[in-house]
Amino acid sequence: MFMNKIGWLMLVSALLSVILLMALFPDAALQSALRGLTIWWDVLFPSLFPFFVISEILLGFGVVHLIGTLLDPLMRPLFRIPGAGGFVAAMGYISGYPVGAKLTAKLWEQKMVNREEGERLVAFTTSSDPIFLIGAVSIGFFHDPRIGLILALAHYGGGFLVGLLMRFHGGRDSKQSTDMLQLSQTKAGRIKSALHAMHAAREQDGRDLGTLLRQSIHSSLQLIIVVGGLVVFFSVFLELWTRAGVMPALTEAIRLLLSLFGMPESLSTATVGGLFEVTLGAQYAGEAGSEIPLPFKTAAAAFILSWGGLSVHAQIISILNSTNLRYFPFLIARFIHGFIAAAAVLLLWNSTMGSSVSTMAQSIVSKSALNGYTHIMAVFCMLIGFMIGMALFIPFIRRLQQKFRKFPR
Repeated sequence: MFMNKIGWLMLVSALLSVILLMALFPDAALQSALRGLTIWWDVLFPSLFPFFVISEILLGFGVVHLIGTLLDPLMRPLFRIPGAGGFVAAMGYISGYPVGAKLTAKLWEQKMVNREEGERLVAFTTSSDPIFLIGAVSIGFFHDPRIGLILALAHYGGGFLVGLLMRFHGGRDSKQSTDMLQLSQTKAGRIKSALHAMHAAREQDGRDLGTLLRQSIHSSLQLIIVVGGLVVFFSVFLELWTRAGVMPALTEAIRLLLSLFGMPESLSTATVGGLFEVTLGAQYAGEAGSEIPLPFKTAAAAFILSWGGLSVHAQIISILNSTNLRYFPFLIARFIHGFIAAAAVLLLWNSTMGSSVSTMAQSIVSKSALNGYTHIMAVFCMLIGFMIGMALFIPFIRRLQQKFRKFPR
């Protein structure tokens, strides 16, 4: 209770300071708000809004139930979440934050996940999208497409490890959230059970196509406006606190912390910017001084991308506010993901950034297909197809093991 009061006092003090600083620096507040609005309109709205609408429609048609039933034998042993989490993971990794949290909240509303399963799911499906990681960070900020490969390995590999670690979150006797597991084990076969689950979900939803499309656009617009408001707020917040001298003091504290870990102290500006806003932090990391070794700059960018920034955290909190999912497990997972990604960059740098791999990475990221939704949806379909193939292959392996055990030794 005492910590809650301290937290609320700090929040109210920060908000009052913003109001006071807006009166002292009105021009800075206006310009920073316009910058945040430009980021939202030029980058976030066109990249996130279509995925919000598509995911709502897929949920209404029962496609998530279909994929969930097929992926159940893969997701439960690895991550202790229902198979529908595979759809959330694929959409989250392809379309970026906060899509994973938004879909997790939808699964919770439809009682497809319970609280602990939802907390595990949102913890490792909140990530940067590949286009931002490769196009904006690697090419735009670092001016080197080869950085995209090692950033992707560290960021998405770290997310997978976080998912494996989060399987230990929660009790062992948690109640199954749906009957999807039982459906997948019927004698009718997994594919037939998946189609049955999709049909049952569609009947339960009951909305016609026009109503479903209208409500999907309406709810997606509400969410994307919330996202834009948070981006504008944190843009103003950072600028005003910089003018007031608070951010330089925080930068000095981070400088001392970086020195303890053997990192270049000049990365403190990028780290502080990334603590609040991921785009700003990644830009500072890529444009840091040339005297800083490139592996350390890339490790800082990997940490910032995996942490997500308080702007993304505020978006996640706003989404989870309508559920009983707690924010604290997500916060811990973001810290762990950030440190794993940064460490992975430093450990894998020499082996990954070889000449042959660099050439391959450059040829991959230089394709013009990165600029459209065709590439995104193709990667999404490949991820879903790969996971479904693995899920269908697991029972085949188990049957082979059972047959071999029957042979006399």
